[in-house]
Amino acid sequence: MSKYGSRRTVVDGIRFDSQAEARRYGELRLLEAAGSIFDLKLQVEYQVHIKGQHICSYLADFVYFDREKGEWVIEDVKGVRTQVYRLKKRLVEAIYGITITEVPA
Repeated sequence: MSKYGSRRTVVDGIRFDSQAEARRYGELRLLEAAGSIFDLKLQVEYQVHIKGQHICSYLADFVYFDREKGEWVIEDVKGVRTQVYRLKKRLVEAIYGITITEVPA
């Protein structure tokens, strides 16, 4: 068990850090099978560099293309929003010009 009470879970041979993340993966797989989304990717890394210096990395839980919205969606399943997470989220959104959607655990 982690310090925030989440339990690691394995689905389709993939280890997830929490049951909530595994559950969301299952939902996204169903949406992908129905054709609502495509190109589902897990654990996509975004690098934060400022003035040529590596500051940090952000790991998005899921990235996929939503056909209805006509755009890429970056999701993070969150139970606890730590200060470090909130800072990384703001940096990545500012640098890459994206919006990270938080899915409650």
